[in-house]
Amino acid sequence: MAEEKKKRLVMIASKGSMDMAYIPLIIGSTAAAMEMEVAIFFTFYGLDIINKHKYKNLGVAPLANPASPMPVPNIIGVLPGMTMMATAMMKSWMGKQNVATIPEMLKMCQDVGVRMIGCQMTMDVMGVKKEDLIDGVEIGGAATMLDFAADSDISFHI
Repeated sequence: MAEEKKKRLVMIASKGSMDMAYIPLIIGSTAAAMEMEVAIFFTFYGLDIINKHKYKNLGVAPLANPASPMPVPNIIGVLPGMTMMATAMMKSWMGKQNVATIPEMLKMCQDVGVRMIGCQMTMDVMGVKKEDLIDGVEIGGAATMLDFAADSDISFHI
């Protein structure tokens, strides 16, 4: 009897804010725990999620974010310090619910075998070097992601 092919999930992470980092990391680690093959392709600002100089300090932008955690009118987000305040609020909410931090989520993804791919072209454009990324990240281009995606059952752009 032939071995059943594992389901595959591919995600493109293109935004590097804290709220947008949780999405691929939670879905990716969950899918891998459900025995799916998972790859996350980090491109453009999504590279910040796997950049060892940035991932611990990702923020939440309250301006032009209609779902902002700030309990004030959106225009208030333009004031100095509001990004820091929105970020602190979200960290507090996540902490109260015992949600893992971004560094913990990255480790969790690695522990369950999530394939994390940094976009080579974006790295070149933005001056990001391989040594700027967390250990265990592979470097690849659109063809690497498309090769994995071609046999994927589920795909997301985040």
